[in-house]
Amino acid sequence: MKKLLSLGLAFFVVLVSACSKQPTSQEATKDTTTTSELRKVRLASTGSDVDIWKYVASLPETKEAGIDLDVNTINDYVVLNTSVASGEMDVNAFQSFNYLAAYNASNKDQVYAIATTYLEPMGIYASDKIKSVDAFPEGATIAIPNDTANEARALSLLQSAGLIKLKPDFNLGSGTTNDVIENPKKLKLKPVQMTTAVRVKGDVDAIVLGNTLALEGGLNVLKDSIFREPIDQSTALYVNLIGANEANKNDPTLAKLGELYHLPQVQKFITEKFDGTKVEVNKPVSEFAQAK
Repeated sequence: MKKLLSLGLAFFVVLVSACSKQPTSQEATKDTTTTSELRKVRLASTGSDVDIWKYVASLPETKEAGIDLDVNTINDYVVLNTSVASGEMDVNAFQSFNYLAAYNASNKDQVYAIATTYLEPMGIYASDKIKSVDAFPEGATIAIPNDTANEARALSLLQSAGLIKLKPDFNLGSGTTNDVIENPKKLKLKPVQMTTAVRVKGDVDAIVLGNTLALEGGLNVLKDSIFREPIDQSTALYVNLIGANEANKNDPTLAKLGELYHLPQVQKFITEKFDGTKVEVNKPVSEFAQAK
């Protein structure tokens, strides 16, 4: 009799325990609904920015914002924009307002800024024998980016360094070497594809390069450049952004990506991983209307 009573009691305890572990119908529905409500957002990026956005994609805050972030690597700058303009990608994150303006000036299908991210100073990286901008010999060769926006930016930097002088009406978005009016050291300015600039560093006296590609090439603009852009109003056009096409430019879900980028834990990740070379800029895109 005692054995039967013990067995019966044990069965009752197991039954109650099993029942208590089963989710209620309401809880099960809630979990399923939460998962199904996530919107897949396709983001295109390149270089070190891919690491940042993959980190953002892993955060619980991104899921809480209703976003399933799909980060795609595209290494062609033009395709990064055309893929968004066509709707193949929802947003991209790689370019400055200056580059965006140059792209839009040459293409019918436009890309629009929806949030700001950071500023990376462009730097001049010289050969080991040149330690300052004053040390460039006459006729030295300096490689500069060959795309419109970054060529203009590099020329502006060379002027800030006192190496050349540009026309008074020099266009920061589309200026070229034809706008150089003074070149006292007769420097040879050699436009090259930005993605190959680090590889040709040993073949020229210096290269002018944006920080993303410099980092990939093992260069730190704060430590390795002999001259770099100041971070002030003069470099406002070089602030990086998140871009979307016309259909998505006012999409509230996509706008949340800007908020996610500026979360404290994301900024901590960026500062530690990139040694402070990506300076946070959290401002409304309306402040950059001149770069449309």
